[in-house]
Amino acid sequence: MSENIEEKLRKYIAENILFSTTGYPYADNASFLENGIIDSMNVMELVMFVEDRFGIRVEDNEIIPDHFDSVGQIAGFVRNKQNHS
Repeated sequence: MSENIEEKLRKYIAENILFSTTGYPYADNASFLENGIIDSMNVMELVMFVEDRFGIRVEDNEIIPDHFDSVGQIAGFVRNKQNHS
């Protein structure tokens, strides 16, 4: 069984941003900004990961908290982009 978008995002964030060996410790709807999970540089890392991993193009005007402030929001954004490409 393949990983879904949320699982891939959680794994990437845990390993590459949080440097955690125990996984992603937050709920999928936990705000990155409110919880201090990632900073602005990490957002750019996530954008590059999303583009590479999911084969979508993220425009500059799409890099906003409504799309990139939680695992759930990113997953929804990715699904929306994949469905409209």
